[in-house]
Amino acid sequence: CHKVQESLLSSASGYSNYRGILNWCVVMLVLSNARLFLENLIKYGILVDPIQVVSLFLKDPYSWPSLCLIIGGGAPGAAARPSHASLPQGSLSEGAGAVLHAINLLAILCFPAVVVLMVTSITPVGAVFTLAIYTVIFLKLFSFRDVNKWCRERREAKASPRPGDGSAAAGPAQPPGPPGLTPAVLADLYYFVFAPTLCYELNFPRSPRIRKRFLLRRLFEMVRPRRARATRLQQRFPFQWMVPTIQNSMKPFRDMDYSRIIERLLKLAVPNHLIWLIFFYWFFHSCLNVVAEVMQFGDREFYRDWWNSESVTYFWQNWNIPVHKWCLRHFYKPMLKRGASKWTAQTAVFLASAFFHEYLVSVPLKMFRLWAFMGMAAQIPLAWFVSKFFRGNYGNAAVWISLIIGQPVAVLMYVHDYYVLNYE
Repeated sequence: CHKVQESLLSSASGYSNYRGILNWCVVMLVLSNARLFLENLIKYGILVDPIQVVSLFLKDPYSWPSLCLIIGGGAPGAAARPSHASLPQGSLSEGAGAVLHAINLLAILCFPAVVVLMVTSITPVGAVFTLAIYTVIFLKLFSFRDVNKWCRERREAKASPRPGDGSAAAGPAQPPGPPGLTPAVLADLYYFVFAPTLCYELNFPRSPRIRKRFLLRRLFEMVRPRRARATRLQQRFPFQWMVPTIQNSMKPFRDMDYSRIIERLLKLAVPNHLIWLIFFYWFFHSCLNVVAEVMQFGDREFYRDWWNSESVTYFWQNWNIPVHKWCLRHFYKPMLKRGASKWTAQTAVFLASAFFHEYLVSVPLKMFRLWAFMGMAAQIPLAWFVSKFFRGNYGNAAVWISLIIGQPVAVLMYVHDYYVLNYE
């Protein structure tokens, strides 16, 4: 009847099947949020307006500045082609080519920013999409230039005469450089521009065929009514749940009522976090897989198990793999080769990421408050603090708390400043 054994909830029992408790957590989460939804509907009614959704992207139906800027995004690639063709032929020195590339890359970031700041008919949401596309082009052309430079250096090193091999008397050898401006080079460049990656390679891994069923499933997740619940929720949450909370946060901010500010922050945290999770799945899983499948791009590792992160550093290394690979390949490792310490290189990567976060927020809103920059820069001490004082599940909980609470803080700060600047 009896034997020596531990209770199931004791760590010494070795029991690990908590599926029922997980289901209970999901049920409690659904019920608690259903109450909030019902309370919101009773208090504010239905706030979702299709016209408001359209107005986020378009202020004047006869003016499409964001679309015009996006269409013009092919100009930087066209500007990069002549210098790429001239370098291997020797008609352009490496230094002159680097200067031209630097000017081209600087123009990619500055030109759309100037247009966004000067054109009044462009909306903040449309400006964010436009600047995000130009930022992607900037990172891609940076990688394109680096890889071609590395290939030229490697070929020159292989072709250079070695001491004592008798080839020095014949004069310096002329190594064959990368191909000039040919149709194959142009096709390769534009394949890279549209491929779901930021790191250029001479030969990308390719899938043998387009899987039609897989492609249709991902497309259904993006556009079909049954599978597009995430997209519809992403459109409804801001108007139905977040807008009233943000509007009711203005008075506590003006009065510096800290208890009310914290209450509004916690109330905003749930819908903001759900939107972020929905966006992650919609973009990193559905959209990028659709592009990869159409282009037969073989590397589908767009994210790793960031939800199991036990440190802030692990999260940033695994939630956005294309950006992480670019930072590692073109920023972090080159700094180490130049003699920088690991801590200095990691700090520089975070600061560069902070710059682009601020660029994608402040320019569309046409105000410069540096909240996004400071939020990303704060990840450096936060990463040190979490890795030093938390381990295992406690570290994972600390990462989740920083994600759930950190973003609403920045949202409230920017919305408050934007409201004061434009409406008061």
